Amino acid sequence: MKSLFDKVSRQCSKAVTNNYSTSFSLASKMLGPSIRQDIHNIYGFVRFADEIVDSFHDYDKRTLLERFEADLKNAIEDKISLNPILNSFQETVNKYDITPDMYEAFIHSMRLDLDKSVYLTDEEYKNYIYGSADVVGLMSLKVFVKGDQAKYDDLKEDAMRLGSAFQKVNFLRDLKADLDVLERSYFPNTDLQDLSEEDKARLIQEIKEDFDAGLKGIQRLPVEAKLGVYTAYVYYRRLLTRLERTPSKEIRNARIRVPNYEKIGLLAKGYVSYRLNLI
Repeated sequence: MKSLFDKVSRQCSKAVTNNYSTSFSLASKMLGPSIRQDIHNIYGFVRFADEIVDSFHDYDKRTLLERFEADLKNAIEDKISLNPILNSFQETVNKYDITPDMYEAFIHSMRLDLDKSVYLTDEEYKNYIYGSADVVGLMSLKVFVKGDQAKYDDLKEDAMRLGSAFQKVNFLRDLKADLDVLERSYFPNTDLQDLSEEDKARLIQEIKEDFDAGLKGIQRLPVEAKLGVYTAYVYYRRLLTRLERTPSKEIRNARIRVPNYEKIGLLAKGYVSYRLNLI
């Protein structure tokens, strides 16, 4: 039965979330039950596409991504795919009318990771972040507002700023791997091979401004989404604080993390803030 296949597909997307990201998995548990699975479905899609370009070094990445994109288009049109991740994603796309420009922009940024290694201008940098992060925030927002277009329009810019903040933190955290393994340099006008304290401070200030805008949006989210998104926000703010306190040379040569025990503490702190209506 198709219903059983759909159930298995959703379980696959949930398993991808739980296995690939401790922090995102914790945050998703704080979402309301009616939207949690759809966020798993979005995460499974973006994670698999990202894995193709970042991890499958022994395979023809370009061919794999082209197949994935073709399968995606067929899944959304046919409302079924034998790829369970795409089957669950198409369900969310069709349920919430997620428009093609969003997931196509995401695939475009993934394709850039195959062809482009250095981002020299602010325009290139912003376009990449829009496709790789901002549209993920917009797809999620479609789920959060459950078809309320006025609410979506009101929160759209803040959702994009929050997505940008998350992505820029990832860029700083993953600086060593991006440069040494993937040979990518995302921040323009910055010598990432010899990151200075001045450049680090400038980048962190830019991220803080994105976070401030994103928090304003979180405060206006529907109740089912607010705690989950705030949990992710609190985790990434703590990671940014750790990066800010870490010498720039160490950021270049090591991956900075938030320990799991600290993530649990942040989860508790976020829950208390939520219950006390502090967000």
